[in-house]
Amino acid sequence: MTETRTGGCLCGAVRYELTAEPMATMICNCTICQRSSGSALSTIALVPRAGLSVTGELKGYEYAGDSGGRLEINFCPNCGSPVLLNILSKPDIVSIKVGSFDDTSWFNPTLSIWGDSAQAWMPEIPDCQVFGSNSR
Repeated sequence: MTETRTGGCLCGAVRYELTAEPMATMICNCTICQRSSGSALSTIALVPRAGLSVTGELKGYEYAGDSGGRLEINFCPNCGSPVLLNILSKPDIVSIKVGSFDDTSWFNPTLSIWGDSAQAWMPEIPDCQVFGSNSR
């Protein structure tokens, strides 16, 4: 049986419920994720869109990712917390920012993407396969 996971933004105006298992758990080291998160990386759970329900208003910002593909980050217009990322070429998949889950104890990244852009001081994550920017 699939565990239901919940989450939302910092102020609580946006809430979601995930009733599907993540398809992939990863970290992204690309320069855009570094800038949009204000950190060294983004923690991501790729999930089937059909298993996600969202309440509250999200504002979107569309941009070209480091790969050139179009992405749309969705954040709370009240508190600014990033919650979801839409990969526009894959409408059936949504990326959830793991820090927005109420409980993140289940998260264990198995993939690290854009490894060539990783901060030099970032430690290796055990059992996490790293892909560089040129291995897309």
